[in-house]
Amino acid sequence: MSGRSTRIIVAVVLAVVLGVAWFVVDQRDDVPAPLVNSGNVELVALGRNVYTESCASCHGAFLKGEADWQVRKSDGRLPAPPHDETGHTWHHDEQTLFVLTKYGPSKLIGGAYESDMPAFDGILTDEEIWAVLAFIKSTWPTEIQERWEQINMRAQQQSR
Repeated sequence: MSGRSTRIIVAVVLAVVLGVAWFVVDQRDDVPAPLVNSGNVELVALGRNVYTESCASCHGAFLKGEADWQVRKSDGRLPAPPHDETGHTWHHDEQTLFVLTKYGPSKLIGGAYESDMPAFDGILTDEEIWAVLAFIKSTWPTEIQERWEQINMRAQQQSR
C-alpha cells in the first residue's frame, strides 16, 4: 500500500471515530454542573423571585402544592406537588430536578406523558432554574437537606 493510500485510510477511520464520538456526546443532555447552593444568599433571593413569578401560581406561594396532589384530576393529570418537605421534590437528585424543570416531565418519563408542568427551556435561564432549586432547598429542614445531599452523592456516583 502506498503512503497516500495509508493516509487516506487513516483519515477515513479518524473521521468515522470522530463522527461516532460526536454522535454519542450529542445524545447526552446538556445539563450544566450543579449549582444548588442554598447557602448562597444572592442565589436564594433570585430563586425566591423567580419562584414567585413562575412557579407559585401552581405550586403555591408557600410551596404547599395543589390540594390532593397525589390524586389524578378528571383529565388524568396530577395536580402540582408541594415543594416543601411534605412533597417528593427532595426525593430526586438535582440533575433530575433540573431536567424536569427545563424540559418538562415528558423528557424524563416519555414523550406521551401529559402534565400541566410546562418546560421552562427558553423561558428561564439555567441560572434561574438552579436558583429556584436553591430557594426550594433553603426552605427544607436541615434533616431533609442532609438526606437530599446523600441522594445527590449517590446519583453522582452512579453516573460515573
